[in-house]
Amino acid sequence: MTPELRFLLNDREIRLTEVGASDTLLDHLRIARRLTGTKEGCAEGDCGACTVLMGRLTDRGLVYEPINACIRFLASCHGCHVVTVEHLRHPDGGLHPVQAAMVEHHGSQCGFCTPGIVMSLYGLWMTRPDAGVTQIEEALQGNLCRCTGYEPIIKAALAAGRAGGQARDALMIERETVAARLRDMQGQRVELTRGDQRAIIPADVDDLAELLADHPSATIVAGATDVGLWVTKFMRDISPAVFIGHLMKDVEVRDGEIRLGAGVTYSEAAPLIAEHVPSALDYWLRIGGWQVRNMGTIGANIANGSPIGDTPPLLIALGARIVLRKGKARREVALEDFFIDYGKQDRAPGEFVERVIMPVRQDARIAAYKISKRRDSDISAVAAGFCVTVEGDRITDARIAFGGMAATPKRAARAEAALNGQPFAAESFDAAARAVAEDFKPLSDWRASAEYRSAVAANLFRRFWLENSAPGLPVRLSHAVEA
Repeated sequence: MTPELRFLLNDREIRLTEVGASDTLLDHLRIARRLTGTKEGCAEGDCGACTVLMGRLTDRGLVYEPINACIRFLASCHGCHVVTVEHLRHPDGGLHPVQAAMVEHHGSQCGFCTPGIVMSLYGLWMTRPDAGVTQIEEALQGNLCRCTGYEPIIKAALAAGRAGGQARDALMIERETVAARLRDMQGQRVELTRGDQRAIIPADVDDLAELLADHPSATIVAGATDVGLWVTKFMRDISPAVFIGHLMKDVEVRDGEIRLGAGVTYSEAAPLIAEHVPSALDYWLRIGGWQVRNMGTIGANIANGSPIGDTPPLLIALGARIVLRKGKARREVALEDFFIDYGKQDRAPGEFVERVIMPVRQDARIAAYKISKRRDSDISAVAAGFCVTVEGDRITDARIAFGGMAATPKRAARAEAALNGQPFAAESFDAAARAVAEDFKPLSDWRASAEYRSAVAANLFRRFWLENSAPGLPVRLSHAVEA
């Protein structure tokens, strides 16, 4: 065990012994290090003004991803490389190619959002130098531009990709050295305090199980895409906090199932979704912005128990299960049975979600839908997952789950009953659309009225039918593939 937090910040190593559970990376950058290029805008991971790159060791080597510094807790940076806009430069000391392209194509007006946009485009420039407009728009989902407009920014991103220079970039040249330095920081439990606040970083999953046995009421923090707001918006005390974003990253596909460690992020799971559930890829890429998908984990989205979590409706429709662990004991639970009531899950004190098991349903017609005020980087008003098996002209199995319609993510039992055994026909889905009104009595809130939610839920059955009965109809918002 060590009482010291260690990480790399641009070109120097940071060592800290006084760190509180609720201390954010953004505050450390701006206040302690005076790196004020990283801005504070929304303080909730929506606007992207605080975007920095986070380098971390993975099975694929050292990976750099844009993340939101405003909701990233400082303790979770242990063993990582934080890169801010101040670190960008051309090898000759001038502007970095991404910065130069932004200047040349007039990609900035007030400039407040520009550093965050540059950092998102820097992350894309390193990993996808050939990115087209669709990939650039995805990279900018979590960056809100208030005055410039996105057209010159997209032109700048295309120009930066054409300019190249990745092989000479500092993060590419120094990658092996940085990876070795990060490996040297890992392997021990880290316990940190500041005043009466306490932050703990377990060494591995077994250490996590032991920690939670001793501290069953501790706040578990994975990607902090929700817990971060507990601190920045509600000023909640999360101490003692156990930071687990570096754990449970294992992925395995076997025996017709995808087995994901609970710490797998949305971005890390996206290739599996694209390969095994391609019809849900559009939905997956609307979970937050790119920065949120790089931080948020599937296990935490489930364990959080939110009725508007994005992953449970799709996963429940697919028949997913989760593995819960307490100490050395494990038990498996169907995901739909995990959610008991609002704010209540089938999880005992000291127990945590260790794995998510998702069946690969190649025999079924699958869809996932998200209805929100903004298309990108927004909270769902209604989310839905459909998994419908058809043999001949009959529906033999229908699993349909909704989020945002009840106190928990929940299956639409009466709508399913209206479909099972019926012809795969418009009339069957019209009947299911009528039956879903008996499954849910949604509430009205600032996202949507109860009447709107009910109408949307019914219409999604009709949309599913249209998409699957006549694929040529212009009702599917397909993920565009660049030529």
